[in-house]
Amino acid sequence: MAVAAGLVLANMLGVAAAEAPTTATPVRTVSVDGVASVPIAQGANRAVATPAYREAMAAAVADGQSKAEFLAGKTAATLGSVQSVIEGGGSIQCTGGEESGYIEYQGEQPDFGSPAVSVSPALAPQVAESTSAPTVHKPRVKHPKKKHKRKPAAKAASATTCTLSTDVTLVYALS
Repeated sequence: MAVAAGLVLANMLGVAAAEAPTTATPVRTVSVDGVASVPIAQGANRAVATPAYREAMAAAVADGQSKAEFLAGKTAATLGSVQSVIEGGGSIQCTGGEESGYIEYQGEQPDFGSPAVSVSPALAPQVAESTSAPTVHKPRVKHPKKKHKRKPAAKAASATTCTLSTDVTLVYALS
């Protein structure tokens, strides 16, 4: 009987402790997206592309920290430690050529991770099929050259430039 009374009393104390109001205040945070872009060579291999991507991520983290410090200052708060970091992925875009439009990047892709947002199929990078048949080139037939009048020099084609862009989401504690 004494044991049963002890169990009932312990059970009641446990319920009372669980229902007691908590005095902890919720942690205030600020969430920012840091973004950055760095140049990359048109035909870069993975040994060049991966360090370029990491350089861009480091710059994106610095951009995010700057934004978080700005927002904390505007809200009379102090920026605390990083609570979470989300790699947002990246992309490479190239411009140039004869018409100065967008052209396809010809190099190897770095490991962009899993982007936090979905990419529409129209913007997704094209993956070459490994099962495609090899390309057959016909030999060129040489024709005798005809003499032509010289035309004025054509406008020089603009150089191709490629940019690797990335974003990182950072969540900081505020105090």
